[in-house]
This record gives sequence, structure tokens and C-alpha cells, in this order.
Amino acid sequence: MRLSARVDYALRATAELAVGGDRPVTAVQLAEAQQIPPKFLENILSQLRRAGLVRSQRGPEGGYWLARPPSEIFLADVIRAIDGPLVGVRGERPEHLGYEGPAKALQHVWIALRASERFILEQVSLADVASGELPPSVHALTEDPAAWDSPAFRH
Repeated sequence: MRLSARVDYALRATAELAVGGDRPVTAVQLAEAQQIPPKFLENILSQLRRAGLVRSQRGPEGGYWLARPPSEIFLADVIRAIDGPLVGVRGERPEHLGYEGPAKALQHVWIALRASERFILEQVSLADVASGELPPSVHALTEDPAAWDSPAFRH
């Protein structure tokens, strides 16, 4: 998986907002706290606002805050808001691809890849990131990347 700089900045900014509570945080404060170029961040925050993940208020008491509790916003939500679907091939969803002959199984690989990414990214919330208390399955993979067979991955 390759994450763009825009996604990296968006995740860092929303993690910062997760600890800010309901008080507005300015784009400049976010940029300074996470060492993100301010003008670049403004565009990212606009995308997040259009996606309904952050709210904003103008004026001297203005700034940005999360539109929902951080426990209800997952990393996958932020990634999709910035870059679109988690796994796409030539801009298409894996289900819409049609491979023939020896390449036919690639469609199944892309679907499985998306499922594995979603497994992690849809269970880790901004609250998890901000608190540093990640789900057991993430810890298991951090300690042993081959841990897919561990009980932490069984529902």
C-alpha cells in the first residue's frame, strides 16, 4: 500500500484534532504541531470538511474540529476522503475488472488485498491513534508481520 503525502498529512491533522475535543483548532496550529505545510493543509482540511469528517468556523474564535467523536472516525474514512477507494486498479474497483487467461486470478488478489487493508484501516479509529492504544490485531502485526494466523485476527 502506498499512502500519498496528502493522506499522511490528513491522518496526522485529524489525529491532532482528536485530542482537541470540541474546541476549534486553527490550520496554523495544526500545521505547526504536525510540521505540515500550512497552504497544503488548508486544501486537505477543505476535503475533509466536504467529506463530513471535520467542521469549521471562521473568525477570531474559528478553526477546525472533528464532525464526529474520534472513536467513530476510522483511518479508512480519512484515506477515502482524500484519495478515494482503498484499492483501485487503473481507477476501477477490483470487482469491475475482467482479466482473462493466466491473469484471471489477479482480480481475486486485488479483492483480497483490499479486504486485508480494510481489516486494519476500518478498525483503527482516530481515538485509537491519538491515545496510542491500538487494537490487539495491529499490535500483533507490528510485533510479527506474519501473525495473520494469530487469534487476534479471528472474529
